[in-house]
Amino acid sequence: MVAWAPAEESLRLLLRLLLLLLTGGPAAAGKMKVVEEPNSFGLNNPFLPPSNRLQPKATPSPISGPVHLFRLAGKCFGYVESMYKYEFCPFYNVTQHEQTFRWNAYSGILGIWNEWEIENNTFVGMWMRDGDSCETKNRETKVLLVCGKNNRLARVSEPSTCVYSLTFETPLVCHPHSLLVYPALPEALQRKWDEVEQLLYEELITEQGYKKRLRELLEEGTILKSTRAKRGKDSQLQHLEFESVEKCNKEYKRLSNDLQKLSDLLTQHGIAYETVLIGNSDDNRITQSLGIKESDLSTISKADQHLRGDAGTRYNAL
Repeated sequence: MVAWAPAEESLRLLLRLLLLLLTGGPAAAGKMKVVEEPNSFGLNNPFLPPSNRLQPKATPSPISGPVHLFRLAGKCFGYVESMYKYEFCPFYNVTQHEQTFRWNAYSGILGIWNEWEIENNTFVGMWMRDGDSCETKNRETKVLLVCGKNNRLARVSEPSTCVYSLTFETPLVCHPHSLLVYPALPEALQRKWDEVEQLLYEELITEQGYKKRLRELLEEGTILKSTRAKRGKDSQLQHLEFESVEKCNKEYKRLSNDLQKLSDLLTQHGIAYETVLIGNSDDNRITQSLGIKESDLSTISKADQHLRGDAGTRYNAL
């Protein structure tokens, strides 16, 4: 029994020291080191309290586009470059997080799902807009979808200040028809599209009217964000556009009638006139019709010859 006493005492001391370390006693306080993970505050982190999450400026647009891409909704894909981690959540947002141990490491929103970019009846990219403020504008990101073996964020770049470009690879777009717009529309909008195509084929609408109607159709399907704004009557006159050949012909007849009335009025008051095409430089013919001598032309200064907004010539005699 006596021989085992030192061993028992040593065991007691060891247990006491271990207990002291586990309870965070004075001896342990000087040796403990707290290590935190890099700052990862983000809108996509559901475990953080709301006060620590990034605050979005807008609500994501409804999910739209090719139905087979809807399965990407609710998922996020990361990409690390240098000290930054980028996270792309289709139909939701794009965020950027600085992977450092600084207390104020940057973490922000590069864009919130807004609308598709469409060219030649094809979805070519997803626009994420209304991100965090950047000088005088908001950050925005264009996400390009390309064919790949797996769903992954492949590249990230910043072509211009606060405008980012992401390349997302996915096998969901490998089929040549996977990004066509027409099949992604409901039947009702497909019928409307067919009607617009028929009107263009029969030349009942202009190319400009065709594009405008397609834009309205895609806005109705929430594929494009509505940009229609109410414009005043004066603004409409300044930017006169004809949606159909019928409207164009009607406006042409109205202007022709106004021109005829003006001609009759000049004739009634004995004022000589002659219709001259814009750009005609036959001064002799113009002066004869206006009853002005050629000698009077020398008194006309170059500054008086061309009025702002007037392609004709001004004479002092008038």
